[in-house]
Amino acid sequence: MKRVYTKTGDKGTTGIHGGARVPKDDIRIEANGCLDELNAVIGIVRSMLAAEDGWQELLHAVQRELMVVMSHVATPSGVVNPNPLSAAELTLRCEQEMDAMTVLLTDNGYFLLPGGTPISAQLQFARTVARRAERRLWTLHRQDPVNEDILRFINRLSDLFFVMVRMEMQRQDWPEEKWQEFAYKRKRQ
Repeated sequence: MKRVYTKTGDKGTTGIHGGARVPKDDIRIEANGCLDELNAVIGIVRSMLAAEDGWQELLHAVQRELMVVMSHVATPSGVVNPNPLSAAELTLRCEQEMDAMTVLLTDNGYFLLPGGTPISAQLQFARTVARRAERRLWTLHRQDPVNEDILRFINRLSDLFFVMVRMEMQRQDWPEEKWQEFAYKRKRQ
């Protein structure tokens, strides 16, 4: 294995796909950092699940696609990225998985406090990191267009993680800690 360190970033820049160098706090790098953090949190969740858990395969597919997404985010428009993007197909699969879980869940009209089981707490963390990654991607999108399939995929991941949180709490028979009823459900006074 070659050395991990190259010293090329010691002056505050990093290379992106196509050979250009950008500041390490460039929005493209910030967005990719959030996606990388999200992938790491998903890895933590997977490490906590039993090997035979039905979520393993789905989360593994999400992790693999996040790597492809990161390569596309690292590629400015005008540069060809050879990695085939499957975000649209995986978004549809996430929606189907959410629909299947949602029919098994009790109705929820409340904001929930993050926590519960160790797995549900990590899934809540994944949800918030996905939301941050989405915000950074939209900032990048205003500067250099991001594939809309990527934007939808990351948006759907935060929804998936929320449904998984609720499903995990239910399958562990752990009570959800309610904070406040959704405003549209509160009676007007």
